[in-house]
Amino acid sequence: MVFWIAARLYVLPKLQDYEARAILLPILLLHSLRHLGLMFLTSGATYPGIPPQFTHPAAYGDLVTAVLAMIAIPAVATRARSAKLLVWLFNIVGSLDLISAITLATAYNAAPFMGPSPS
Repeated sequence: MVFWIAARLYVLPKLQDYEARAILLPILLLHSLRHLGLMFLTSGATYPGIPPQFTHPAAYGDLVTAVLAMIAIPAVATRARSAKLLVWLFNIVGSLDLISAITLATAYNAAPFMGPSPS
């Protein structure tokens, strides 16, 4: 609730002063480093027995999303015609990855096996 109030007071009123490119580039840069899902495939980052039905889609979903972010960065930076399409593609794939990871982690009870990896 506090973050929503802070955003309403300080961030949302200033968004109209920025062009979309100035907002999208930091978001894309952040998501181009989306490597945490790959930790699910690394021994020692999770406890033995983590369901592969969860780990593989979560890991590769993050990888694909990161690659799409990296592809979108130069398009957004140079105002290429393809920029809007690439950002939409990144957003859709990233959202589906998140929904899929939450669903599969719940369905296969992966949380107890996550260990030091992000949960």
